[in-house]
Amino acid sequence: MKLAEALQERADLNRRIEQLRSRIQSNVLVQEGEKPAEKPEKLMKELNEDLERLEYLIQKINLTNCEYKIEGVSLTELIAKKDVLKLKQSAYRDILYSASQKTSRARNTEIKIVSVVDVEALQKEADRIAKEVRLIDNQIQQANWTVDLIEK
Repeated sequence: MKLAEALQERADLNRRIEQLRSRIQSNVLVQEGEKPAEKPEKLMKELNEDLERLEYLIQKINLTNCEYKIEGVSLTELIAKKDVLKLKQSAYRDILYSASQKTSRARNTEIKIVSVVDVEALQKEADRIAKEVRLIDNQIQQANWTVDLIEK
């Protein structure tokens, strides 16, 4: 199984687990004398099976991400770098949005609001970060579709 397939299955399991939780909650209480639409015991059995599979996949995905390296850097390290760069990119975009706001004045006597940061330089840095995020994401995606899940 490729790493990408395991990641997709993990995402599917997470969605299914949430659905099962909701279905169980909807069927644990009924009016006296009535029957639930679905048997909670059966749903809980499915939930437990899915949780066991999810635990297995998370372990194998994490192991694979730690052991597989691209140019001496593990996938775990690349994912962490990408996540932090995305946070930085978001912060820079917020700063740029605020710094780029124009305030209008009806009269010259009103207070003038000016930006105290170099918007152009900040924009260039935000664009550089966006490009770095894309390049790292491309490396991760390529690895996901070429690397086999470690089955230790």
